[in-house]
Amino acid sequence: MPHVFRDSTATPQQVWDVLADGWLFSSWVVGASRIRAVDATWPQPGARIHHSVGAWPALMNDSTHVTAAEPGLRLVLQARGWPVGEATVEITVAPTTTGSRITLDETGSAGVGRWMPSALEWVVVAPRNRESLKRLALLAEGRAA
Repeated sequence: MPHVFRDSTATPQQVWDVLADGWLFSSWVVGASRIRAVDATWPQPGARIHHSVGAWPALMNDSTHVTAAEPGLRLVLQARGWPVGEATVEITVAPTTTGSRITLDETGSAGVGRWMPSALEWVVVAPRNRESLKRLALLAEGRAA
């Protein structure tokens, strides 16, 4: 399971504010190209973001739903991108002396990702997740400025 992190000058609350705005999902998640709808209860457990993944014109419509949430601290998502598969994604935010540390863990739970060897996960998934965390941190820091 790729475990990546990024330190940010944004506070945990500022990071959470970006996570809690489902309409920003495609701004920081690499591969999500557009948001079609966000449940009004996002980011409460069971809430969904309806998104498209891929590059136009080869877009796939799917959704991601919240399986657990601790506001300001932790968000667990079941991300779907069929026919490729699904992944469980856990994002945690911890305070630091200069802002926060954002951690992202992703595990393939269905489809191709479930059977991907760990070494291949690091080659394919970790760089994408590092870029997603960079985008998340930049959004949180930019909104705070």
